Amino acid sequence: MTNTPLSPRPLRHLSEIHRRVMTAAQLKSHGVATAEMNEQCRPGGPWQQLLPGVLLLHPGPPTGEERLHAALMYASRERTPGVPAQPNAGEEHAAPAYPEVMITGLAALTLHGFSATPPLTALDTIDVLVPRMRRLRSTGCARILRTAALPTPRQVTGLPVAPVPRALADAVAELTDASAVRRLLTEAVRGGHCEPASVVRELNQAKLLGRPHVVDAVDSLLAEGRAIAEDRLYAMVHEHGLPDPVWNVDLRLPGGPHLGGLDAYWPEQAVAVELDTRAPRQEEDALWSEYARKRETLERLGITVVHITPKKLRDGTEQQAAVVRTALMAAADRDPAAYVVVLPR
Repeated sequence: MTNTPLSPRPLRHLSEIHRRVMTAAQLKSHGVATAEMNEQCRPGGPWQQLLPGVLLLHPGPPTGEERLHAALMYASRERTPGVPAQPNAGEEHAAPAYPEVMITGLAALTLHGFSATPPLTALDTIDVLVPRMRRLRSTGCARILRTAALPTPRQVTGLPVAPVPRALADAVAELTDASAVRRLLTEAVRGGHCEPASVVRELNQAKLLGRPHVVDAVDSLLAEGRAIAEDRLYAMVHEHGLPDPVWNVDLRLPGGPHLGGLDAYWPEQAVAVELDTRAPRQEEDALWSEYARKRETLERLGITVVHITPKKLRDGTEQQAAVVRTALMAAADRDPAAYVVVLPR
C-alpha cells in the first residue's frame, strides 16, 4: 500500500521554479512517496535536500533564485503544506505564494537593486523574516529572523521582500564593518530607495543606534539626505517658476537675539521654508520642541513658515510648490512683518 493520492496533480501546471524546488509535502501531493524521495536524494542521485523538507530536483549547486524560493518554502511550509499559490498571468493582485514570510537583510537589498550588496549566489545565508511566534530554527542557507509586527512586503520578481528600511536594519544588525554599513545607508538615500528618517526609525527600533560604527554611518546618511533635499528644494523653486529667495540664511532681530536658520526666505513677502530633516531618534521630542518654538516666534513676528519634509519634496514637488506660491500670494493680505536682519548662514 502506498501514500499515492487517488488523483495526483500533474507538475506541468507549476511555474518553472516550482518544478525545480519543492517541499516534501508538495511532492507527496503529486504522488511521490517518501521512499522515492529518499532514493532520489541518495548521494550522487538526481535530487538533493536543500533544507529540511525542501528538495532541489536537479543535481549541482542551486541558483540564487532557487535558494530564495527554498528559504521561503522552508519558512512557510508549516502554514502552507500544499503547493504555493501560483498567480495566473496578468493577475496583479493574486494571493501571495508565501504568506507571512519575506526575504530581508542583504538578499532583500540585492533584490531591490543595491550595487553595494553581494550577488545572491555569493551570500552564505538568506535572511527570512517571520512572525515571532513561529517555531522555526535557522538551518543551512536559511537564517530565520523573528518580528512582533511584519511589515507589508514588496513584490520583487514575484517574491515577498521586506521594504528597504527594514531590510537595511536587518542587514546592519549583522555587519561590523563601518565602511560597509556606510555604503549601504548612503546607497539607500542616494539611490532614491527611501528617505533617511525611515532608515533611522528602523535602526532605532532595532536598538542599533548604540553601536558607534552605526551612529557614524547615520550621521553621514543624514548629511547626505539633507544635501539631496536641498537640491530638490532648489529644483522646485526654479522648475515651478517661484521667485528666487535668499538661500540658507539666519534671521536676527536688530540688535537682538538670533531667531534661527532657514533654508529659503523671501524677505519682501516674509515667507520662509524650512526643511524638516529630523531623524526619529531619542532626542526627537526635544528637537521638535525647538522647531515648534522657532516657528511660533517667527510667526508671531508676521513671518509665514512652510515646513517641508524630504519625502514630500520627492513625492509631491508640485503640491509643495503650490503651498509656497499660496503663501507668497497671501502676503499682500497680511499685516507687514516685523523688521528682521537677514544674514548668510
